[in-house]
Amino acid sequence: MKNYTSSIFNIIQKYDSISIIGMSKNVGKTTTLNHILRQARGKIILGLTSIGRDGEQMDVVTDTEKPKIYIEKGTIIATAKQCLLNSDITREILKTTGFNTPMGEIIICRAISDGYVELGGPSQNSYMTLICNELKRFGSNLVIVDGAISRKTFASPSITKATILSTGAAMSKSMVKVVDETSHIVELLSLKNEEDLSILKLASDVFKIGKIGIICIDNSIKMLDVVTALGSAKVIVDVIDKNTSYVVIKGVVTDKLLEDIMTSTNKYKGVIFLVEDGTKLFLSRETFYKFKNRGGIIKTINPINIVCVTANPRSPYGYEFDKNRFSHELRKKLNVPVFDVIGGE
Repeated sequence: MKNYTSSIFNIIQKYDSISIIGMSKNVGKTTTLNHILRQARGKIILGLTSIGRDGEQMDVVTDTEKPKIYIEKGTIIATAKQCLLNSDITREILKTTGFNTPMGEIIICRAISDGYVELGGPSQNSYMTLICNELKRFGSNLVIVDGAISRKTFASPSITKATILSTGAAMSKSMVKVVDETSHIVELLSLKNEEDLSILKLASDVFKIGKIGIICIDNSIKMLDVVTALGSAKVIVDVIDKNTSYVVIKGVVTDKLLEDIMTSTNKYKGVIFLVEDGTKLFLSRETFYKFKNRGGIIKTINPINIVCVTANPRSPYGYEFDKNRFSHELRKKLNVPVFDVIGGE
């Protein structure tokens, strides 16, 4: 366990882009964003956008009241037209992007007054990268991407240079369960990435052609004829041999995939399974450790840099954790700073 006396803003201001992702609904992601907005006030120009929708008054999924997002004059935002109409800032339109969402076209504007905003953005990685670049071009020193319901629906946080993970009591009434699950997700999201540039180039070639490819010791590629990675264990098992150095998988890796591979062969041991990034790993702690302990290796192509975790001890469902104990237990398990943004830390 490490002690940290820094603030969230001190940690993130060295980056030009960060994303905030939540372990589940109502874990304090928007509260974390507002906390950063207060700390950054008058210091730097922020650019804001969102995957999905945030800042609306009521949570449309759980019917609980949500914190609004309050920005200062000079902030640059990229948000859907309907969300902009729901915001109360005076604004200068800088660009219409041509990127459409269910809530209308994404519009980039500068706030010329303080006020509340609703954020809604695209879900495609390619659009998000372009929007982040535009926000920087219009003068943002730090772009903040507000994530969606959970990491499972979030376009890759590897688009940004750093990521904050929000966790909280809303996940479960069991503090032990929340702490364990948070620690597991941090480990998955922080998995070691492949650094061999020639392998990364070959993996990129695999992704252009299909879903799964084998990289052999001589750097040749064998593409597998599969539509999705989900039920592909048998096909993978059939082609792995002593010449296999990497299995490159585009899409999600599940418990079932690894379990099926482990029960069918031992040839996966020492082979590196290469995935896009940690958000593609839908693995329980048990399966993940079993695979690792038996000699399986998983690496990522795009690293995710988790710089801190924010902890919300309160749940909108009528219960809360002891805030000091919750933060303490998280700090014992995690090797990144933990902040209680509800308690004002």
